[in-house]
Amino acid sequence: MPPRSPLAPAQSPTLPPIAGVRMAACEAGIRYKNRKDLLVMEFAPGTTVAGVFTTSLTASAPVLRSKRHAAGGQARALLVNSGNSNAFTGQLGEQAVNQTLARTAQLLGCEAEECYVASTGVIGEPLPYEKILDALPGCIGQLMEDAWNDAAIAIMTTDTFPKSATRTAQIDGQTVTLNGIAKGSGMIAPDMATMLAFIATDAAIPADQLQAMLSEVTATTFNAITVDSDTSTSDTVLLFATGRASGTGPSALENNKAQSPKPKAHWQDFIQALDSLCLDLALQIVRDGEGASKLLTVEVSGAESDAAAKAIAMSIANSPLIKTAVAGQDPNWGRIVMAVGKSGQRADRDRLRIWIGDQLVAENGMRHPAYEEQKVAAVMREAEITFRVDLGIGPGRFTVWTCDFTDGYIRINADYRS
Repeated sequence: MPPRSPLAPAQSPTLPPIAGVRMAACEAGIRYKNRKDLLVMEFAPGTTVAGVFTTSLTASAPVLRSKRHAAGGQARALLVNSGNSNAFTGQLGEQAVNQTLARTAQLLGCEAEECYVASTGVIGEPLPYEKILDALPGCIGQLMEDAWNDAAIAIMTTDTFPKSATRTAQIDGQTVTLNGIAKGSGMIAPDMATMLAFIATDAAIPADQLQAMLSEVTATTFNAITVDSDTSTSDTVLLFATGRASGTGPSALENNKAQSPKPKAHWQDFIQALDSLCLDLALQIVRDGEGASKLLTVEVSGAESDAAAKAIAMSIANSPLIKTAVAGQDPNWGRIVMAVGKSGQRADRDRLRIWIGDQLVAENGMRHPAYEEQKVAAVMREAEITFRVDLGIGPGRFTVWTCDFTDGYIRINADYRS
């Protein structure tokens, strides 16, 4: 296990119980020894669900199955393993999904179609799912409301710290709670999320509206981070709503049947809380980028469109030359110019302006007359740095977060399967 990231939060938050959610984490010995590597979460009857998944054309069997189940909008259980992604494993992968979900459903007394599965770890290795089947009864026997930290630990791979967050919101004058956990450190690029994240709330929200919220929020949080530009085969974000904020009943399903769909404004406080929670988790992933020593924010404005701004921001954030310059604390702003130019998006050299921190370094097609290398170099020595780029040609804007490339990234990935 690599040392804790220098960008990690000083301490993890304490997540409160969520009514209608129980969980347990245990050691199944899938790949790691003396580490929790299996998570089971149980949800109260009537829980609604929304999901966002990788767009990879080599998506894993767990992704394809959970995506199919999410179309039904109902959830009773989630099964997650770390150490093996069960991706590119052919019929063996499908068999592993079938067997583990069937056993989970049997033990919890629900339908397999209400169960979700996610896996993370090495690609291409058959999943020893018999170990999961052996561990499931004992793990389910330990289900409890207050095990969020163990849950976050169980889904880690090369992560150096567990990632979790909690928020509250108001719906019709009632306080609801949202908890979330995530994992991710490498193979991180936004093409959905490039990580795993599981969020639960005690709010009662219809599945279709829950899905709209999650898709909207994902676009500017999980889809706005990158560590190394590589999109995983296993990316999964699931959001569960138990509907139990006011007590044991009625369930979310019963509430939803009795209510007509609400306008977006009705959910506004909840959406803001969800957005804040997802951004918190997304930034924790970037802070835990493999070998990372600096957090880099890339803000692009004045682009032809928001989509163009995102493409330019990603071109900057994914550039190895920029990321290594950040690691070396070198204010080589010419590499930012390069990344804007190679993005394929409309740009005008003489309208382009670039800031490093609060220092304007370039405008009018050349270095700013007041540029002082010493001041910009001082900004580059900070642990958190912001690059701002204004194209000056339109209303488009987008913000992306990334980290630097150090030799630690090479060491971690060179030894990943060793």
